Amino acid sequence: MKLSLFIAIGLFAGEFVHAQSSVDFANLTKYKDDNTAILNTKKKVDVVFMGNSITEGWVKSHSTFFSENNYVGRGISGQTSSQMLLRFQNDVIALKPKLVIINAGTNDIAQNSGAYDPDFTFNNIKAMADIARSNGIKVIIASILPAAAFPWRKEITDVPQKVDALNSRLKQYSHSSKITFIDYNIAMRNDKGGMRDGLSGDGIHPDPAGYTIMEPIVKKAIDKALGKN
Repeated sequence: MKLSLFIAIGLFAGEFVHAQSSVDFANLTKYKDDNTAILNTKKKVDVVFMGNSITEGWVKSHSTFFSENNYVGRGISGQTSSQMLLRFQNDVIALKPKLVIINAGTNDIAQNSGAYDPDFTFNNIKAMADIARSNGIKVIIASILPAAAFPWRKEITDVPQKVDALNSRLKQYSHSSKITFIDYNIAMRNDKGGMRDGLSGDGIHPDPAGYTIMEPIVKKAIDKALGKN
């Protein structure tokens, strides 16, 4: 990504947040105090997990996985890739981690911020990866988790197909760009493309058994990327 595009994104984000300050579309305030505390103590962060409720719930479900490994969770429930991109500077770049895990797309497909456009979502994820790499931060892109349907968007009937299409595109992009891609989906799906029984209460959000599958997958990739194995 060219520097001019980074500047444009930054200017857009600034103007958007200023115009929408009473709404805080990207929820920039959620981790403001936590980020400030990290910066004030000059703590070195190894990995930031950028994501939605799946990431947020992971930290709540198994906080020791994060604290013991010097990982930081920056998930916000309901967020789409555009919201993550807007807060990427504050919640990732400013912390200067060695590596970022990007897990986005579920809520885009669920149309949480409007009609789903696969190109728009893909480009948002790519932009986050490009910004991280331009700042010397390693990137791992995580697959979207399996989902048969969204309980809050039952009218969307082709969820597995959309999830699989975006995952395929992200995997191809990662490989061509020499970025690590981790596939939670294949390890957690049933034969219809939904979440396997016993891994989630609602078919979307993992329960402890689901996170137990995800943790060794991501930790192995992180350790390899950071030269720890």
